[in-house]
Amino acid sequence: MPNPTALKFAWPRSRIAETACWTVQLRPKQPTFGSLVVVCKEPVTAFSALSPQAFAELRDITIGVERLLKAAVDYQRLNWLMLMMVDPDVHFHVIPRYEGVRHWNGLAFADAGWPNPPALTEAVSLDDGRLAQLAAEWAAAWQIH
Repeated sequence: MPNPTALKFAWPRSRIAETACWTVQLRPKQPTFGSLVVVCKEPVTAFSALSPQAFAELRDITIGVERLLKAAVDYQRLNWLMLMMVDPDVHFHVIPRYEGVRHWNGLAFADAGWPNPPALTEAVSLDDGRLAQLAAEWAAAWQIH
């Protein structure tokens, strides 16, 4: 059973990839196009409490996230934020950063915070259909090796 953080971010509809220890999910609210959450599936609330396997898998997850988002979004910077203020399970918010606007499926996604810290409260909300569609497209493109 997924943890509350994965469920909050619309697992399984938002799922792009999964390993034994991690799930990569599309954020339903997109402060920039391609915003993700990378959620640890282990029952830990401190980064230092991850198992050696989770730390090892995080390397491959990072490679997969960077490849996917570079191809799909063509980001200029990639912010990995470990906020964990509301959702205590170990997780990252991955926010692609770029100047200008990205378009997908009739929607425009601006980076309202560029070039400063991300404006997380200004976001495009994906309805369930668009969320599932984009997650499926990116799941098909996912690769780590």
